[in-house]
Amino acid sequence: MKTLTKGLAATALMAVTATTALADGGMIRFGHDNQTDPFENPAHACTAVFSNIVTADTNGSVTVEVFGSNQLGSASEHVQQLRDGVIQATLTSTGALASYYPRIDVLNLPFAFVNNSATYEVFDGPFGEALAADIEQTLGDVVVLGFPDTGGFFAVTNSQRPIADLADFDGIRIRTMTLPSHQTIVQALGAEAYPLSWGEVYSGLQTGVIDGQMNPVPIISFANFAEVQQYMTLTNHLFSPYTFMINREFFESLSEGERATLRVAAENCVTASRGLSRIIEASDRGLAGLMNEIEVTALTAEQRAAMAEATQPAFEAHIAQNLDATASELLTLFREQVAAANANSYLD
Repeated sequence: MKTLTKGLAATALMAVTATTALADGGMIRFGHDNQTDPFENPAHACTAVFSNIVTADTNGSVTVEVFGSNQLGSASEHVQQLRDGVIQATLTSTGALASYYPRIDVLNLPFAFVNNSATYEVFDGPFGEALAADIEQTLGDVVVLGFPDTGGFFAVTNSQRPIADLADFDGIRIRTMTLPSHQTIVQALGAEAYPLSWGEVYSGLQTGVIDGQMNPVPIISFANFAEVQQYMTLTNHLFSPYTFMINREFFESLSEGERATLRVAAENCVTASRGLSRIIEASDRGLAGLMNEIEVTALTAEQRAAMAEATQPAFEAHIAQNLDATASELLTLFREQVAAANANSYLD
């Protein structure tokens, strides 16, 4: 199956590459690694809204063709294709972007946010602007148009026991991305970090190679992890948005009006991803449905504070030891903006 999938991706990519020279300058090939249903997936909801606004508001001078479900390769490969001009836009996870832009790791400060609205304020404000500018300066060949929602806060599932306190993590093998910061966080909680590719997570849980994993609630639901997990804890310990990037050479080839339209469309794309994420979380496709299939534990403020106290110093030490001074400056700004957003309440 893996060989077949790679073959199909290669065929699709060759087709795109072959038509690149022949396509008009207003065609945006948009690659992402999620399901292609705008009612089921925040990423595709984002691309669908973006595509509709761009095509309509430019009177068709710029059009969008979306390649979802890894049709053109992995998320990391999409970043390279974007930089090479093979595709013109992508949504990329922090994990996929990290090999090109290691400072993205500062977003993994654990137990940072108190609610979803605080995340919106931070990524739409001065920190989001600073992060986008640094990505653009570091890579040189991309423009950042926003930070869409991947599905919300991370929860932890496992097959061993309910987790409510730090001691409950002891000895549980939790799958992480290959990000060292994720491994640092899991180990600081007292669990065993087990890096594993996404395609192997379900079978790893099913066979007991790993005991648990961490992801946003909608992803846990769509991946059918409740079939192989008995317990879920609403830790809300991470929030990792997508980074919406477009090829700089292509973007700068557009007229001023077309560029303005793309920015407006990107803002609406971000809004759509957030709205659908919240709807899925509250529906039978999210937490409401999972509660009938898996034992759910919500943490108290005191329990979350204890976990934050255990993990944040380890995370900050990781950043200081493995990244540069600019990353430390970004982390400081991130902390400041998060604290301000957490202190705000609705309509303040």
